[in-house]
Amino acid sequence: MGMAASAAPEGKPNRIFRELRGDRSPGEFAAAVRRAAREIGERVACDARYIGRVEAGEIRCPNYAYERVFIHMFPGRTLTDLGFEPRQAVRGRGARTGPGRTGPGRQTSTPTTEESDVLRRAFMTGGSAALASLASPLQPQASAAAGTPVARPGGLAGGSAVLGRPGETEAAAVRQAVRDIRLLDDRYGADTLYRAAGEALRAAYELVDAGARRQAVNDHLHTSAGELAVSVGWLAHDSGRLAEARSHYAEALATARVNGDAGLEAHAFCNTAFLARDAGRPREAVRAAQAGQQAARQLAFSRLLASPRLESLLALREAGGWAGLGDRRACQEALARAHNLFGMGAREADPEWLVFFGEAELASLEAQCWAALGEWARAAEHARRAVAVQEPRFVRNIALFSAELAGYLARQGDPEEAAAAGHRSLDLLVGVRSSRISAMLAGTAQRLGPFRAEPAVAELLSRVSPASPAASPPRPG
Repeated sequence: MGMAASAAPEGKPNRIFRELRGDRSPGEFAAAVRRAAREIGERVACDARYIGRVEAGEIRCPNYAYERVFIHMFPGRTLTDLGFEPRQAVRGRGARTGPGRTGPGRQTSTPTTEESDVLRRAFMTGGSAALASLASPLQPQASAAAGTPVARPGGLAGGSAVLGRPGETEAAAVRQAVRDIRLLDDRYGADTLYRAAGEALRAAYELVDAGARRQAVNDHLHTSAGELAVSVGWLAHDSGRLAEARSHYAEALATARVNGDAGLEAHAFCNTAFLARDAGRPREAVRAAQAGQQAARQLAFSRLLASPRLESLLALREAGGWAGLGDRRACQEALARAHNLFGMGAREADPEWLVFFGEAELASLEAQCWAALGEWARAAEHARRAVAVQEPRFVRNIALFSAELAGYLARQGDPEEAAAAGHRSLDLLVGVRSSRISAMLAGTAQRLGPFRAEPAVAELLSRVSPASPAASPPRPG
């Protein structure tokens, strides 16, 4: 991986990072970094030498992959809290010790490194304009593959001579797109990212249509494109484009079926069930969740691929559908299965995208079930827990759970606490655009209208705009 910052021989030693290493040797700490990377689906070639360079101040700011890993290892801290310099203060690419250097013990050609760096910068410099440029490294190759065959000089006739056929680099680029969309969704919100992510998805499917020469690459490309379709579907869902979300999930499901990918199939059904519930189709939600569980069981035939956490989330999706149908008994049975499966703990086979599914999400989804059954006090109890146990780095989720809590409290008849939860959600949503959360807060504000004599309620009503409540400023202090 290319360094996102220049190495600075004159840099000051990073004493904070050295303190965080504690009694572990550089090699032991590097092993811990690699383990943390695997937990979130990253790949970093960290070794003792890399740790030494960080502590010596040669690496003033790590690349984005290492940033995600370090923040995962030390939740709630920023890069500057870890002793690094702000990214915007570090310019240039002087960290390389030679052409094509990409990290400890890894060499690659300069063109490959350049392409990888362009892709990473496209996502991580922020905002929809940067995200839109994701398609740029993929589009020319995709277009060439989909257009008139161009023969290499001296090449063989036929398909083997076509330029632009995708390879492992392109498949990995699509996979990285999925990871970065998840990161940027929490930072900017679905409304900001959806259109640009759709451009990336179109480029990815052009590569799928072109086809790779090796089956292993084709499989990787299909899975990555399918996961990207699910991610774009989620952005559509969260930004209120439910019909478009349904289309993207169907596209992901078709990709899974064509490629015989049970893991992708389970993911597509999981999101389809969530969408169906939100769209007022609870019976479809139940069927989709049950189909997802069947796909997950296909994976579980091999003990090495079993993921109780995946099955737990699908059971929660089923519970949400039963709650929407008013079937309390079936809902409780599904909730009990979900809790039992969740209690089995994390496994190596847990899909990368399940990183969001922890105790907080479990509590939130259970709260939604009780809300659908009209038990507002019980819903509020679980929503409070969701807010309390959510990791601080998932800012958008805390905003979501707070908005849900505000709605339940308003229904329960506790306007003051509901307003407090609404303010908390709005404070966290500055700079993040999510139509789904905005609609929740607008609905809560409408329900609290009769209580506008309460100062906290009056203030919330003044902050919530039906068009875009997330854009309102935070309260002073």
